Amino acid sequence: MTVEIIDLGDTTAEVIRKPIKHVHLSVYPPNGRVRVSAPKQMALDTIRVFAISRLPWIRAQQRKVRAQEREPPREYIERESHYLWGRRYLLTVMEDEAAPRVVRQSNRIVLTVRPGTATERRAQLLDAWYREQIRATLPPLLDKWQALMKVQASRVHVQRMKTKWGSCNPASRSIRLNTELAKKPPECLEYVLVHELAHLIERRHDARFRALMDRFMPRWQQYRDELNQLPVRHERWDG
Repeated sequence: MTVEIIDLGDTTAEVIRKPIKHVHLSVYPPNGRVRVSAPKQMALDTIRVFAISRLPWIRAQQRKVRAQEREPPREYIERESHYLWGRRYLLTVMEDEAAPRVVRQSNRIVLTVRPGTATERRAQLLDAWYREQIRATLPPLLDKWQALMKVQASRVHVQRMKTKWGSCNPASRSIRLNTELAKKPPECLEYVLVHELAHLIERRHDARFRALMDRFMPRWQQYRDELNQLPVRHERWDG
């Protein structure tokens, strides 16, 4: 993958060429790195003019990602704090020569692993468990909101996402939700789901989109702010 760099004055942006029709601009944590995905044949000067026109948005996003609190790295050891639906639990790690499993018991999340299981594998087991918590919670939420909004997603994926709580592809009508939402208060998952379903009606974050959100979820901005003020997962960022 060839990466071009454009100068935007007080910052730079990476340009990635893709087989797409429109330009997409992204700002990545933790330091506010800027990336522009652009059509393969678009002139670099045209891309630069577009990016410069969005500098106020870029700077606002950079301030936001730099300010957001991040969780300390997790070691997946005894009595470490983990969260489910906004509530804090202590991790209990048990070793057993049996299939690994994760269960919630009272104020604890119990992770059972084979002796000598590496930290990376423990993390994968917890991630899979969080993914299942969302999948188990989604069906009634989808039934409720798809009926209210008169939309139908073709598929809802739950996966680990580094930079977004959710995404929507209106062309394929598929939605992606971040596994991390299982750690946040339940209303945060519901807000992100409604947000992505609204993109099946309106692709852009414009006045029509905001009107849709106001109509279907009048307190959506409160939920958005609550979610964005919560600590986000510690990640390793390469490059």
